[in-house]
Amino acid sequence: MLSPIVAGWVGLIVLFAVMVTGIPIGLAMAAIGFTGYFLIAGYPGAVTQLHTITFSTVASYDMTLLPLFILMGEFAYFSGIIRGAYDAMYKWLGHLPGGLAMATIGGCGGFAAICGSSVACASTMASIAYPEMKRYKYDPRLATGSIASGGTLGILIPPSTPMVIYALIAQVSVGKMFMAGLVPGIILTVLFMVAISLWTRLNPHIGPGGAKLAWVERIKSITNVWPVVILIVIVLGGIWGGVITAMEAAGVGAFAAFVIGIATKKINLKNTISSLESTIKTTGAIFTILIGAMIFNYFIVMSGIPAWLAAFVGDLAISRYLVLIVILLIYLLLGAIMDTMAMTVLTLPIFLPIMDNLGFDLIWFGIIFVIMCEMALITPPIGMNVFVISGMIREVPMYQVFRGIWPFLASIIVILTLVVAFPQIAMYLPGIMIK
Repeated sequence: MLSPIVAGWVGLIVLFAVMVTGIPIGLAMAAIGFTGYFLIAGYPGAVTQLHTITFSTVASYDMTLLPLFILMGEFAYFSGIIRGAYDAMYKWLGHLPGGLAMATIGGCGGFAAICGSSVACASTMASIAYPEMKRYKYDPRLATGSIASGGTLGILIPPSTPMVIYALIAQVSVGKMFMAGLVPGIILTVLFMVAISLWTRLNPHIGPGGAKLAWVERIKSITNVWPVVILIVIVLGGIWGGVITAMEAAGVGAFAAFVIGIATKKINLKNTISSLESTIKTTGAIFTILIGAMIFNYFIVMSGIPAWLAAFVGDLAISRYLVLIVILLIYLLLGAIMDTMAMTVLTLPIFLPIMDNLGFDLIWFGIIFVIMCEMALITPPIGMNVFVISGMIREVPMYQVFRGIWPFLASIIVILTLVVAFPQIAMYLPGIMIK
């Protein structure tokens, strides 16, 4: 029989090896976690944990957040809310150099506030914004880079699926996680626009300005944004004001998005069924991964690796910020070779005890983690948003999309530095929430 800690390290190595083969991460983690628990605690204990974890993971009341927020995003998509937000930004910024790309970032920011998926945000904006940028002869690097990078706002600006998963694993407040991501998300949106402005000032030909509209048209376009404002006030305002919990906000938000779709005559029986089917499929995939992750996590905790690492790091005579930098570098490396969900469920059980032992606020670290996930979504060679954009816009080679993301990566590094140096950027709103 292997000692628990040796079994844990072997399990981690085997998991990394299996991930390369393309086996679904949820199934791989479940199989390795069950086997490892069996080696440490025996067959009866492993089977008991398998039953208990599988049921408790999906039967948790907190898990209702995921399908409801996903459903809200689906209804918002069919309601045309994202197009309305983009059109308003286009009419205000489109005449500026790089203005269409800025409008794309603004549209992504608006959609991010009602949809917790980065990929959904990027793919939706690709179909809306790219034709306009192509019509005005935007450089493909700027056009695709702004869409892929703007899509990452979908996981930093709440509601956010990765934030929910992080909160469930770290056992922190989902509502406080949402509030902590709001200010960094707004700042990053502005930083993306600044990056576009600087890029087009240096190379004016890559993003020529569009037609300049009259002030009447611009002011009139603000009415297109009202659905986004309503959903933000209901969901985030309700959570911050203590009127509703995060779970209640998910249900109210999904219903509000549906009502908006009915009111604007954009939602019918066909796309309602499509929204429900898509929500079920997405939720099923996420639940499968989470069940596998929780089984594997119990095995890793049982092995003693997290406690050993936390004690080892705590005994080192080095600054806790140096430990944080090392962890961020690890995330930078992992983000280049695996998707964000795998990175989430694989690393958090190991790193969270270390961060907690060093005295870092886990909500603050959650925002740092989500920012690293944003970076992973556009970092070569495996940047999920880049793959999605490249698949949708086949006329632009993938290497061109990757060439267009560097100014935005620099912006993400800036917001990461700011949040690390000034934690109140993330922690102010959670601190003044009405309980």
